[in-house]
Amino acid sequence: MKTFYQFLLTYRGKKVADDQSRLADWAFYDHDFPKHAKRYDEISDYLEFNSPFHNALSIFDDLWDAYLSSEKD
Repeated sequence: MKTFYQFLLTYRGKKVADDQSRLADWAFYDHDFPKHAKRYDEISDYLEFNSPFHNALSIFDDLWDAYLSSEKD
């Protein structure tokens, strides 16, 4: 099972940035992002205190659901 961070990196580097790619790019450059975390609470708590933009938590929730779905496949 890959970490959420590994999943998130698949959204990096879009030519026309959207919220998912903005969150992925931010996490890549944030040296304190919990890169090895596999638990929702650990990442959510980190984002609550270090949110890079106003809707980052809702974007994270959407990506978390996609992450869980991708791990089932």
